[in-house]
Amino acid sequence: MVGAQPEGRATFSLLELARRLGYFPLHFAVCALWVCFLCGCGSRRTIADRPEPPQAGTADTGDNAEAPSKPDGASEPAAKTPRSVPAGAAKRGGAAATPNPALAAYTEEGIASWYGIPFHGRRASNGEVYDMNKLTAAHRTLPFETVVRVTNLSNGKATVVRITDRGPFVDNRIIDLSMAAAREIDSVGAGVVPVRLEIISAGIDPGSGFFTVQVGAFRERGNAERLRERLTASYSPIFIQPYDSPDGLFYRVRVGKVPGEGAAQQFGEKLRNHEGFKPMVVRLDEGAGAGGMK
Repeated sequence: MVGAQPEGRATFSLLELARRLGYFPLHFAVCALWVCFLCGCGSRRTIADRPEPPQAGTADTGDNAEAPSKPDGASEPAAKTPRSVPAGAAKRGGAAATPNPALAAYTEEGIASWYGIPFHGRRASNGEVYDMNKLTAAHRTLPFETVVRVTNLSNGKATVVRITDRGPFVDNRIIDLSMAAAREIDSVGAGVVPVRLEIISAGIDPGSGFFTVQVGAFRERGNAERLRERLTASYSPIFIQPYDSPDGLFYRVRVGKVPGEGAAQQFGEKLRNHEGFKPMVVRLDEGAGAGGMK
Protein backbone atom coordinates (compact mmCIF):
# COMPACT_ATOMS: atom_id res chain seq x y z
CA MET A 1 0.00 0.00 0.00
CA VAL A 2 1.29 3.35 -0.94
CA GLY A 3 1.42 5.72 2.06
CA ALA A 4 -0.14 9.19 2.08
CA GLN A 5 2.03 11.82 0.52
CA PRO A 6 3.24 14.58 2.77
CA GLU A 7 1.40 17.95 2.30
CA GLY A 8 4.62 19.56 1.10
CA ARG A 9 4.82 17.24 -1.84
CA ALA A 10 1.70 18.35 -3.65
CA THR A 11 3.53 20.98 -5.65
CA PHE A 12 6.29 18.50 -6.73
CA SER A 13 3.76 15.96 -8.14
CA LEU A 14 2.19 18.65 -10.25
CA LEU A 15 5.64 19.57 -11.58
CA GLU A 16 6.26 15.98 -12.75
CA LEU A 17 2.82 15.86 -14.37
CA ALA A 18 3.41 19.13 -16.18
CA ARG A 19 6.73 17.96 -17.56
CA ARG A 20 5.22 14.73 -18.87
CA LEU A 21 2.38 16.56 -20.58
CA GLY A 22 4.79 18.96 -22.22
CA TYR A 23 3.50 22.23 -20.55
CA PHE A 24 5.76 25.23 -20.82
CA PRO A 25 7.43 26.20 -17.53
CA LEU A 26 5.58 29.61 -17.46
CA HIS A 27 2.18 27.93 -17.58
CA PHE A 28 3.16 25.57 -14.84
CA ALA A 29 4.48 28.36 -12.57
CA VAL A 30 1.15 30.18 -12.79
CA CYS A 31 -0.76 26.99 -11.89
CA ALA A 32 1.53 26.20 -8.95
CA LEU A 33 1.18 29.69 -7.47
CA TRP A 34 -2.60 29.52 -7.76
CA VAL A 35 -2.70 26.22 -5.83
CA CYS A 36 -0.52 27.69 -3.04
CA PHE A 37 -2.80 30.73 -2.76
CA LEU A 38 -5.89 28.55 -2.37
CA CYS A 39 -4.24 26.44 0.31
CA GLY A 40 -3.15 29.46 2.29
CA CYS A 41 -6.56 31.21 2.13
CA GLY A 42 -8.24 28.16 3.58
CA SER A 43 -6.37 28.57 6.90
CA ARG A 44 -6.58 32.43 7.23
CA ARG A 45 -9.18 34.53 9.18
CA THR A 46 -10.15 38.04 8.11
CA ILE A 47 -10.39 40.80 10.71
CA ALA A 48 -13.31 42.35 8.85
CA ASP A 49 -15.67 39.98 10.67
CA ARG A 50 -14.37 40.94 14.10
CA PRO A 51 -16.38 43.37 16.19
CA GLU A 52 -14.84 46.88 16.33
CA PRO A 53 -13.34 47.68 19.72
CA PRO A 54 -15.41 50.11 21.73
CA GLN A 55 -14.51 53.81 21.30
CA ALA A 56 -13.56 55.86 24.32
CA GLY A 57 -16.60 58.01 25.05
CA THR A 58 -16.49 61.74 25.91
CA ALA A 59 -18.42 63.26 28.77
CA ASP A 60 -21.28 65.65 28.04
CA THR A 61 -19.79 69.14 28.24
CA GLY A 62 -23.12 70.84 28.83
CA ASP A 63 -22.51 73.48 26.15
CA ASN A 64 -26.21 73.51 25.35
CA ALA A 65 -27.34 73.68 28.95
CA GLU A 66 -29.69 76.52 29.68
CA ALA A 67 -28.47 79.00 32.30
CA PRO A 68 -30.96 80.00 35.00
CA SER A 69 -32.64 83.29 34.23
CA LYS A 70 -32.20 86.29 36.48
CA PRO A 71 -35.33 87.10 38.56
CA ASP A 72 -37.31 90.23 37.75
CA GLY A 73 -36.44 91.78 41.09
CA ALA A 74 -32.70 91.56 40.44
CA SER A 75 -30.49 94.09 42.13
CA GLU A 76 -28.96 96.91 40.13
CA PRO A 77 -25.33 96.49 39.02
CA ALA A 78 -22.78 98.38 41.05
CA ALA A 79 -21.79 101.75 39.60
CA LYS A 80 -18.42 101.12 37.97
CA THR A 81 -16.79 101.48 34.59
CA PRO A 82 -18.19 98.68 32.39
CA ARG A 83 -15.88 96.58 30.26
CA SER A 84 -15.40 97.82 26.73
CA VAL A 85 -16.75 95.92 23.70
CA PRO A 86 -15.20 96.29 20.22
CA ALA A 87 -17.47 98.24 17.89
CA GLY A 88 -17.48 95.35 15.42
CA ALA A 89 -18.93 93.06 18.08
CA ALA A 90 -22.04 95.17 18.58
CA LYS A 91 -25.22 93.50 17.37
CA ARG A 92 -28.67 94.83 16.63
CA GLY A 93 -31.40 92.24 16.74
CA GLY A 94 -28.74 89.52 16.48
CA ALA A 95 -27.10 90.93 13.32
CA ALA A 96 -23.70 92.59 13.16
CA ALA A 97 -23.86 96.39 13.37
CA THR A 98 -21.83 98.52 10.98
CA PRO A 99 -19.43 100.91 12.74
CA ASN A 100 -19.99 104.62 12.02
CA PRO A 101 -17.08 107.12 12.13
CA ALA A 102 -19.44 109.73 13.61
CA LEU A 103 -19.72 107.67 16.81
CA ALA A 104 -16.48 109.13 18.13
CA ALA A 105 -18.18 112.53 18.56
CA TYR A 106 -19.97 111.45 21.76
CA THR A 107 -19.82 108.37 23.94
CA GLU A 108 -21.19 107.75 27.42
CA GLU A 109 -21.17 104.66 29.61
CA GLY A 110 -23.38 103.84 32.55
CA ILE A 111 -26.55 102.01 33.58
CA ALA A 112 -29.65 101.73 31.38
CA SER A 113 -33.17 100.93 32.53
CA TRP A 114 -36.42 100.64 30.57
CA TYR A 115 -40.02 101.77 31.00
CA GLY A 116 -43.22 100.26 29.67
CA ILE A 117 -46.89 99.82 30.51
CA PRO A 118 -47.37 102.50 33.23
CA PHE A 119 -46.13 105.16 30.76
CA HIS A 120 -47.54 103.66 27.55
CA GLY A 121 -49.97 106.09 25.91
CA ARG A 122 -48.89 109.08 28.03
CA ARG A 123 -47.24 112.26 26.73
CA ALA A 124 -43.47 112.21 26.48
CA SER A 125 -41.43 115.33 27.21
CA ASN A 126 -41.25 116.27 23.52
CA GLY A 127 -45.05 116.29 23.28
CA GLU A 128 -45.65 113.05 21.38
CA VAL A 129 -47.46 110.06 22.81
CA TYR A 130 -45.11 107.46 24.22
CA ASP A 131 -45.36 104.08 22.49
CA MET A 132 -43.40 101.36 24.26
CA ASN A 133 -43.33 99.30 21.04
CA LYS A 134 -41.24 101.89 19.20
CA LEU A 135 -37.47 102.35 19.43
CA THR A 136 -37.30 105.47 21.59
CA ALA A 137 -35.61 106.49 24.83
CA ALA A 138 -35.41 109.10 27.56
CA HIS A 139 -32.19 110.98 28.31
CA ARG A 140 -31.63 113.92 30.64
CA THR A 141 -29.42 116.07 28.43
CA LEU A 142 -29.33 114.93 24.79
CA PRO A 143 -31.50 117.04 22.42
CA PHE A 144 -34.81 115.62 21.29
CA GLU A 145 -34.65 113.67 18.00
CA THR A 146 -31.03 112.69 18.62
CA VAL A 147 -30.42 109.19 17.25
CA VAL A 148 -28.30 107.06 19.56
CA ARG A 149 -26.80 103.59 19.35
CA VAL A 150 -27.14 101.77 22.68
CA THR A 151 -24.87 98.77 23.23
CA ASN A 152 -25.44 96.32 26.05
CA LEU A 153 -21.93 95.81 27.44
CA SER A 154 -22.97 92.48 28.97
CA ASN A 155 -23.65 90.76 25.64
CA GLY A 156 -22.54 93.10 22.82
CA LYS A 157 -26.07 93.51 21.41
CA ALA A 158 -27.09 96.97 20.28
CA THR A 159 -30.13 98.94 19.21
CA VAL A 160 -30.71 102.38 17.70
CA VAL A 161 -33.16 104.72 19.43
CA ARG A 162 -34.53 108.25 19.08
CA ILE A 163 -34.55 110.56 22.12
CA THR A 164 -38.12 111.69 22.82
CA ASP A 165 -38.30 111.99 26.60
CA ARG A 166 -36.45 113.24 29.68
CA GLY A 167 -35.12 110.89 32.33
CA PRO A 168 -34.29 108.68 34.06
CA PHE A 169 -34.50 110.58 37.34
CA VAL A 170 -32.75 107.88 39.30
CA ASP A 171 -29.15 108.28 40.44
CA ASN A 172 -26.49 106.32 38.48
CA ARG A 173 -28.73 105.69 35.45
CA ILE A 174 -28.07 107.44 32.14
CA ILE A 175 -30.90 106.33 29.82
CA ASP A 176 -34.42 104.90 29.95
CA LEU A 177 -35.20 102.65 26.98
CA SER A 178 -38.58 101.78 25.54
CA MET A 179 -39.65 98.17 25.99
CA ALA A 180 -38.99 97.50 22.29
CA ALA A 181 -35.43 98.79 22.59
CA ALA A 182 -34.85 96.79 25.78
CA ARG A 183 -35.94 93.64 23.97
CA GLU A 184 -33.41 94.21 21.20
CA ILE A 185 -30.52 94.23 23.66
CA ASP A 186 -31.97 91.52 25.94
CA SER A 187 -32.35 93.74 29.00
CA VAL A 188 -36.05 93.26 29.78
CA GLY A 189 -35.49 90.46 32.28
CA ALA A 190 -32.48 92.05 33.94
CA GLY A 191 -34.18 95.44 34.21
CA VAL A 192 -30.91 97.37 34.36
CA VAL A 193 -27.71 96.70 32.37
CA PRO A 194 -24.39 98.47 31.69
CA VAL A 195 -24.46 100.22 28.32
CA ARG A 196 -22.47 102.46 26.00
CA LEU A 197 -24.21 105.33 24.18
CA GLU A 198 -22.97 106.68 20.84
CA ILE A 199 -24.57 109.47 18.80
CA ILE A 200 -25.04 108.44 15.17
CA SER A 201 -27.19 111.33 13.89
CA ALA A 202 -25.35 114.17 12.14
CA GLY A 203 -25.19 117.79 13.22
CA ILE A 204 -25.72 117.17 16.95
CA ASP A 205 -23.79 119.17 19.55
CA PRO A 206 -24.78 117.51 22.84
CA GLY A 207 -23.03 120.10 25.01
CA SER A 208 -24.63 123.23 23.58
CA GLY A 209 -27.82 124.88 24.82
CA PHE A 210 -29.06 125.71 28.29
CA PHE A 211 -29.16 123.36 31.25
CA THR A 212 -30.49 123.34 34.79
CA VAL A 213 -29.87 121.20 37.88
CA GLN A 214 -32.65 119.24 39.56
CA VAL A 215 -32.16 119.10 43.34
CA GLY A 216 -35.40 117.54 44.56
CA ALA A 217 -38.88 116.20 43.74
CA PHE A 218 -41.83 116.36 46.16
CA ARG A 219 -45.41 115.14 46.29
CA GLU A 220 -46.44 118.20 48.28
CA ARG A 221 -46.04 121.52 46.52
CA GLY A 222 -45.51 123.22 49.89
CA ASN A 223 -42.28 121.27 50.41
CA ALA A 224 -41.04 122.33 46.98
CA GLU A 225 -41.91 125.96 47.76
CA ARG A 226 -40.01 125.88 51.05
CA LEU A 227 -36.90 124.51 49.36
CA ARG A 228 -37.10 127.22 46.73
CA GLU A 229 -37.37 129.89 49.42
CA ARG A 230 -34.32 128.52 51.22
CA LEU A 231 -32.20 128.54 48.07
CA THR A 232 -33.36 131.86 46.63
CA ALA A 233 -30.92 133.89 48.70
CA SER A 234 -27.94 132.10 47.10
CA TYR A 235 -29.10 130.89 43.68
CA SER A 236 -31.19 132.19 40.83
CA PRO A 237 -33.31 131.36 38.98
CA ILE A 238 -35.13 128.54 40.78
CA PHE A 239 -37.98 126.69 39.03
CA ILE A 240 -40.73 124.37 40.22
CA GLN A 241 -41.92 121.94 37.53
CA PRO A 242 -45.13 119.94 38.10
CA TYR A 243 -44.88 116.43 36.71
CA ASP A 244 -47.94 114.19 36.37
CA SER A 245 -46.48 110.70 36.73
CA PRO A 246 -48.30 107.33 36.79
CA ASP A 247 -47.71 107.39 40.57
CA GLY A 248 -49.26 110.83 41.01
CA LEU A 249 -48.24 114.48 40.79
CA PHE A 250 -44.67 115.47 41.69
CA TYR A 251 -43.09 118.91 42.00
CA ARG A 252 -39.51 119.08 40.77
CA VAL A 253 -37.20 121.77 42.08
CA ARG A 254 -34.55 122.91 39.58
CA VAL A 255 -31.85 125.50 40.00
CA GLY A 256 -30.10 127.71 37.45
CA LYS A 257 -30.10 128.33 33.73
CA VAL A 258 -26.56 127.52 32.67
CA PRO A 259 -25.17 127.75 29.11
CA GLY A 260 -23.29 124.56 28.23
CA GLU A 261 -23.48 121.13 29.78
CA GLY A 262 -19.92 121.24 31.10
CA ALA A 263 -20.64 124.39 33.13
CA ALA A 264 -23.92 122.88 34.35
CA GLN A 265 -22.09 119.76 35.59
CA GLN A 266 -19.69 121.98 37.53
CA PHE A 267 -22.61 123.91 39.01
CA GLY A 268 -24.21 120.61 40.02
CA GLU A 269 -21.06 119.58 41.88
CA LYS A 270 -21.10 122.92 43.69
CA LEU A 271 -24.65 122.23 44.85
CA ARG A 272 -23.61 118.74 45.93
CA ASN A 273 -20.66 119.98 47.97
CA HIS A 274 -22.31 123.07 49.49
CA GLU A 275 -25.90 121.91 49.96
CA GLY A 276 -25.64 118.12 50.16
CA PHE A 277 -27.91 117.49 47.16
CA LYS A 278 -27.73 114.64 44.68
CA PRO A 279 -27.82 116.84 41.58
CA MET A 280 -29.13 115.82 38.16
CA VAL A 281 -28.26 118.01 35.18
CA VAL A 282 -31.22 118.39 32.78
CA ARG A 283 -31.47 120.15 29.42
CA LEU A 284 -33.80 123.14 29.19
CA ASP A 285 -35.78 122.36 26.06
CA GLU A 286 -36.84 125.13 23.70
CA GLY A 287 -40.52 125.92 23.49
CA ALA A 288 -41.19 124.50 26.93
CA GLY A 289 -40.73 127.72 28.91
CA ALA A 290 -37.53 126.85 30.72
CA GLY A 291 -38.26 123.16 30.45
CA GLY A 292 -41.87 123.46 31.53
CA MET A 293 -40.81 124.94 34.86
CA LYS A 294 -42.25 127.99 36.59
